Amino acid sequence: MSEITDIDALRRAMAENSEQPEGPARNARAEELLAAAEKLNVPLAVIEALGHQLKVYNYSSEKGKMFVPFARLLRMWDERPEDFDEYETHSLHWVFKWVSSGMLDQPHIPLASIEKWLGEMEHRYRLAGHSERAVRSAEHSVAAHVGDLARAERAYAAWLAADRDAMADCHACELHGQGWWHAERGRDAQALELWRPVLEGEYACAHEPHAALASSLVPLLRLGRLDEARANHLRGLRLVRAMESMRGAYAEHVEFCALTGNEARGLELLAERPAYFTDDGQPQSKLDFMSVVALLMDRLTGLGLGERQVPGPAGREWTARELATHARAEALALAARFAERNGTTYVSERARARMGQRPLVERLPLGVRSVRPVPPPAPPVVTAAATGQPDLPALLAEARRLSDNLRPGAVEAWAAVSEAAEGVELDPRDRAELADHEAMGLGPEGAALFERAAELYAAAGDPGEALAARTRAAYVRALGGDVAAALAAVSGPYDEILALYAAGDTGIRQTASVLMGRARILMRRAHEAGEGLAEGAAEGDGPEAVLGEAEAAVREVLALVDGRVGEDVRLAARAAEGQAMLAELAGLRGDLKTAAGLFARGAAAFVAAGLPWFAVEYEARLASLAHHLGDMAEAERALRAALEHGGAQLEATGRAQLHLQLAELTGGRGEAVEAAQHALEAAHWADEAGESATLGAWARQQLGGFLLRQGRWAEAAEVLESALPDLTAETHGDGAIVQTQWWLGDCLSELGEHRAAAERRLQAAEIARHWPEQHDHATLAHLAGESLGQAGLAEEAERAYARAGDLWRELGNVHGLIRSLRARAWLALRAQDGLDEARALMADAVREGEAARDTAADAESRQQLVAELGHTHRQFGDLLARSAEGDAEGSFPAVFEEALSQLLRSAEVFASLGDGALHSRTGAELTVGWLEIELGRLADARARARAVLAAYDGYDGTGTGGTAPEGMNDDDDGEAVRARRAEAEHMLRVAAEAPD
Repeated sequence: MSEITDIDALRRAMAENSEQPEGPARNARAEELLAAAEKLNVPLAVIEALGHQLKVYNYSSEKGKMFVPFARLLRMWDERPEDFDEYETHSLHWVFKWVSSGMLDQPHIPLASIEKWLGEMEHRYRLAGHSERAVRSAEHSVAAHVGDLARAERAYAAWLAADRDAMADCHACELHGQGWWHAERGRDAQALELWRPVLEGEYACAHEPHAALASSLVPLLRLGRLDEARANHLRGLRLVRAMESMRGAYAEHVEFCALTGNEARGLELLAERPAYFTDDGQPQSKLDFMSVVALLMDRLTGLGLGERQVPGPAGREWTARELATHARAEALALAARFAERNGTTYVSERARARMGQRPLVERLPLGVRSVRPVPPPAPPVVTAAATGQPDLPALLAEARRLSDNLRPGAVEAWAAVSEAAEGVELDPRDRAELADHEAMGLGPEGAALFERAAELYAAAGDPGEALAARTRAAYVRALGGDVAAALAAVSGPYDEILALYAAGDTGIRQTASVLMGRARILMRRAHEAGEGLAEGAAEGDGPEAVLGEAEAAVREVLALVDGRVGEDVRLAARAAEGQAMLAELAGLRGDLKTAAGLFARGAAAFVAAGLPWFAVEYEARLASLAHHLGDMAEAERALRAALEHGGAQLEATGRAQLHLQLAELTGGRGEAVEAAQHALEAAHWADEAGESATLGAWARQQLGGFLLRQGRWAEAAEVLESALPDLTAETHGDGAIVQTQWWLGDCLSELGEHRAAAERRLQAAEIARHWPEQHDHATLAHLAGESLGQAGLAEEAERAYARAGDLWRELGNVHGLIRSLRARAWLALRAQDGLDEARALMADAVREGEAARDTAADAESRQQLVAELGHTHRQFGDLLARSAEGDAEGSFPAVFEEALSQLLRSAEVFASLGDGALHSRTGAELTVGWLEIELGRLADARARARAVLAAYDGYDGTGTGGTAPEGMNDDDDGEAVRARRAEAEHMLRVAAEAPD
């Protein structure tokens, strides 16, 4: 750390400290700099150091420290105002606002003192000739804080009526404060309209739109504008994470999580900022924070998670229930201090209301990984008679009704029967049905229980149902992989059921059950044989014979139930399933078009039977086939139908998969907004299914890409960063990891986080380095060079560009090679005495372009290479001209001459391309003209400007008149034409006014 020996060194040190992250370290350095300033014996140095100290205190958790440097500054002003320069005079009056609002946040400062300071501010502003605007804004803050609503409304009106002047807060901060008041008074729509220019980026400052994004969350939720609330949470949290002074805004993001069913994410946010539990420098923001901590912990406790361990103040472990009690006590104690100071209970009432809020949305998916905490299972609810005992007959009747009609909930209903029947003597029929349904939930392990059910059905006098149960036992053996044994086991029941049915001793439902069971087993064998058929088995060989036998079994089922499906929903289900089986067989034979049609018939049959949830599997299969056949419209229709028909019965995993496929389809046709919505739903349902690390990571990766396509950089970055830890080469492939890093680098670059962007791009490049095809490796290295250069890391950027250039050369990509050389030249120019190296690199780029142009394989390639060469000459000229700016040696005319030569060559090259490169040519010529003015060649510059105007003669650039030169489009090129004409006319005026 260099010694501070003069005021310039002090200013450099303060500027460096201002760039450091908010917090105690920056504050401590400001204190050191004040001590150093005092040793310089320069009053202005002390004034500037005090101002710096006040500023860093204000933007930290130690806001309470800022009153001491302010009081000292004010005393110095009163004693020797001539020691303050214009900037420090302005700053002293400016920070009056910080002090007045800062006093409100400190309950130990009496209200009378705050009112006194407000009067002092008004007096000093009047003496300095400033408007009342900032004063009335400060008065509004005081009145709103204590709950004097009438005074607050008067001050608010006076605030808006006063003229804006140099003391008024920036537009962004003013709009935030005005919107906050409307939201506070329940006028959410008005608040959001005031915040709109800030949220959309029209106005910004050091703490905006950070604060406005946070303040907008609850109003948006109350208005039901959920998509905007989600987006503002993702954008805003990213902005406030690193800013220690924004605990209040951070609290609003925790509150948002508590009110939207995102409790787990709220816990993650608490864990990220442990110091927020204990920092005492700004009691008001601590009150805000502890209030929402209590809100979140109460929410968890209400979900049955009161004993869950949660992040809390350091020094001990906390359960949600314990932290709720602690946070509420802390918040109410702080509120009581404010109440004592203010003489009103307004702050306490607001704190209680905040802690007592109920969720505004049951669950708002955010796209980032955050699995909802699962409460302990509730005790089973059993229907009871007046005696308090389970009503077993009623439970049996309900279970039979549901299963006979294939309704959802049948499994749970039979489980309730089983529990209620413990210790109760049942007749054989009841016991048979209980065993039958229990076996259905056991899969391949249920064979023995199905056989037991068959015995009980026989004992109950129902031989047909006994055969159906034996068939089910055979089928689960096939599911376990023993298809041959299953076929042997089903042959007896098959022959017996046909005989019983022919004799009229069993019904069609039992017969259909056995025939369908046999068909299912034969379908299992057909799938095993289908692989051999796909590998080229000839017609009539074993595989085709197996498929034929399966088809005959399916058609036997269809023939049995044909014309009778209206009698029984189960028969309708058999017919629908039979159509789907025929579809599978067509697919095994390679007849995909027929398969698709049969799947559609099967799905439609289930819907017609009132069983739409059974259609989902077949609609999903149909979607896959349609996609394979290139019928994207049919694929999309089927996927949407599957989601609609699945309804509440659709399992979370299936819902996630369907939404992810729809995201792919809609994104593929350019509908990024809808695709993002489907990817968001997919991520949500994957999390609900416990598949966050697998299917959820895929969905988040896709969601990030679709958000990026919409230019929603901050949201995309949050989502992609959430996806990355779960993406693995084994599960998702290293291509997905590279793409995610690539996209994330693009987002970070757009957000101005260039060092982080470079890290992501370099990480992706390192993976791509091992791929056989090296184009992605080269592109990523080149992009990393861009980010490193923008981050000010010139040496690292040079290495990245050089690496990219080597790769472009190996790939034979001349365009990439030339661009890497140009980028390296611009980097070299930044270095001291770097002009010679920069000139050499640009010359290399020119030589590469000329060589490639002369050996181009075809006319189109040559045209592209000529254009690249034109751009290289243009950049060469620009670089030389830039190097001569501010040349104290007086040698710039020679460099300007060299720059002119390159720019003229650029114009000539573009001219050779005709009207297609007109804008590039005229741009180069105008740059030449400005250099000619610098060199005193005014006649040449005027001629140059007239030539540009002549190039656009007859075209007015408005898109409403004139004839565009060939290769130009009125709408696309109008702005460029207007800009060129305006610049040329300006050049004419400058050249005419300059002395010859």
